[in-house]
Amino acid sequence: MIELADQFFVLSKQQILLLMPVAAQPLASVLLSIIPIIGVFATLFALTTVLERKGLGRIQNRLGPNRVGPFGFLQPLADGIKSLTKEDVVPFRTDGVLHFLAPVLVMVAALLAYSVLPLGRNMVALDLDAGVLFFFAVGASTELAVFMAGWSSRNKYAMLGAMRAIAQMISYEIPLILSTVGVLMTAGTLSTTGIVEAQSGYSGLLPNWYVLTPWGFAGFFLFLIAATAEANRSPFDLPEGESEIVAGYFTEYSGFKFAMFFFGEYLGLFAANALAITLFLGGWNSPLAILDWVPSYVWFFAKLMGLIGLSIWVRGTTPRMRSDQLMNFAWKFMLPMSLVNVLAAGLWRFTGHGFLGWFVCGSLVAGSYCWLGVELSTKNSLKKRVYRFAT
Repeated sequence: MIELADQFFVLSKQQILLLMPVAAQPLASVLLSIIPIIGVFATLFALTTVLERKGLGRIQNRLGPNRVGPFGFLQPLADGIKSLTKEDVVPFRTDGVLHFLAPVLVMVAALLAYSVLPLGRNMVALDLDAGVLFFFAVGASTELAVFMAGWSSRNKYAMLGAMRAIAQMISYEIPLILSTVGVLMTAGTLSTTGIVEAQSGYSGLLPNWYVLTPWGFAGFFLFLIAATAEANRSPFDLPEGESEIVAGYFTEYSGFKFAMFFFGEYLGLFAANALAITLFLGGWNSPLAILDWVPSYVWFFAKLMGLIGLSIWVRGTTPRMRSDQLMNFAWKFMLPMSLVNVLAAGLWRFTGHGFLGWFVCGSLVAGSYCWLGVELSTKNSLKKRVYRFAT
């Protein structure tokens, strides 16, 4: 009965395919994988927008959405109708083809990333041997879409916003990828399903998750920070600094095209959080052996909702960084810390998982964190700004 509940969606897909002609089964299998992924994460996007507004409202001591539907939970539906019916204003001098393709490419890149993410046991659309490499490869095309949006608008403010966004994304993409190297070294595979399987089982009462190691704990938070910057979310939302360059690279977008950028940003955030779960939090594995009866996909989405809640909390409680702070933080802290973490992962393999391994790797990670933090703060990079007013 437990196995049936865990494999319900896998078995349902197999039964549906058996009812179809053999020639139609390959196409039907693809559609039966794609349509649920789009439906589930589109629903999660709508739910997250409401929860984020309500969470930010509570943090900022205001109500948030509470008019459309019960407790305001139909607000995403109203926003969708508004986006579909709002006029699509396209400036005369824009490159029409690229202006149209940019938001489409953002969404396509985000959706392709889900094809290699195991959402549960045997629940992965495309089980590639190089799944992690595929994830980062399709994610890199987002930078091209951002440049297309800014350049095709023929607007200097949009172009400036695009260049600044690309500089930020490239700067944080390097530590984002480096933070995963320790996992790939330890698991010995680039397959997302293989990485999850490597974290199965328990050591006493604790699961064999990589986040429960010194290098895994540091790598997990390095990954989350870099992923937040990649998604242009607070406190790294400089590309959309309203008081500086209007609305960044999508200044000249309106209506449904603007909503597609918004949708793609959230899909990218969900995909990055899902990869963090796969790499560091054991994927769909349960945290305790006595809870293995809970379906694997329930654990995966429970972890995902926890990380989404963390991102909402961070957005509501952290101020936006200055441009110099953002770039200094990437190159002077995130990058060297990621390299140190790769060294710690290597030492962990050769020193063993006992006291010696914890002492050596923990000391290396903690010492580097303290040293790099002091170096960064003493060079006026992250010091508190002092405002002076004329008298």
